[in-house]
Amino acid sequence: MGYGELRVPTAIAVTSADMALPPHDERTVPAVVLADLDRQPLDHSLAAVQSLIDQHGHVVVVYSQAVPASVEQRLRTVRSLLESDRIALFRPDLPPLGLAALARQLRQLASCDLSPGVLASAGRLLTHYIHAGALLGSVTKLDRVPVDLKAHAKSWVPGSQFGVVAHPQPQLVRIGPGATLAGPEFATSMLVAKGQLQSDWVSQTLAKAWSVQGLREVPLPAESPEWWGTGRLIEFCTFLPDLSVLYQLVTSVRQNICHWCGIDVIGDRCVFCSATAPEPSAYDNRPVYQRQLPAG
Repeated sequence: MGYGELRVPTAIAVTSADMALPPHDERTVPAVVLADLDRQPLDHSLAAVQSLIDQHGHVVVVYSQAVPASVEQRLRTVRSLLESDRIALFRPDLPPLGLAALARQLRQLASCDLSPGVLASAGRLLTHYIHAGALLGSVTKLDRVPVDLKAHAKSWVPGSQFGVVAHPQPQLVRIGPGATLAGPEFATSMLVAKGQLQSDWVSQTLAKAWSVQGLREVPLPAESPEWWGTGRLIEFCTFLPDLSVLYQLVTSVRQNICHWCGIDVIGDRCVFCSATAPEPSAYDNRPVYQRQLPAG
């Protein structure tokens, strides 16, 4: 298929077991679960992450914007205390199920001959190819997608359901005859995770409208009710399942060398040291130690 295999792949970590989806193929590397980070002693967290660095060289932690603030604080504390530029903290603006799909894609790519910087950078690229949303029984507490007053009012009507897409472009419709959501214009597979809502609209109507080529039901991530503002939901996302397609996408993008830490990256920001690529006119030849330390 045109890609090699690394003996010791970069570790792809998640913050809860329900974000570690089952392997999509035989090459998909296992996810490292850093569970209960905010509930364990700091030295335990430090030892766990240091062990990952020693074993894998680099660690990419993928976590949701719905995790408790204490979890994110612990991650940043560990990274700071270890003084390591081998830990990437990746927190994209995706609902939990879409994030779990993205983490699995990175686990697929971790088995290939991609450098740690390119692999970590690939997360931002692949995010653009994920369509993530939910069927909701209420939008009264939904604050991650714009909701007008009319939709709020309809949310109080018994039996009302709403189809919502949070990424890549916000969409919201009340479910009824002819209701539709714009979907991907390329072949995808779909994941569905059911909460406290009964409906076949996602698995039948929406999946057919989006021409998905495979559908699989998985458990609802624990962070999903917090993210969507209700437990009465059915979450869904579509994604590119084929490793060869993912690999071609990533390797077709021009690679750069981070001017701060020297690692290979794609895009204009290094996921490991947070440095952004300088404008050509602003770059100078001063030694690295004389340049301002990048934020992050």
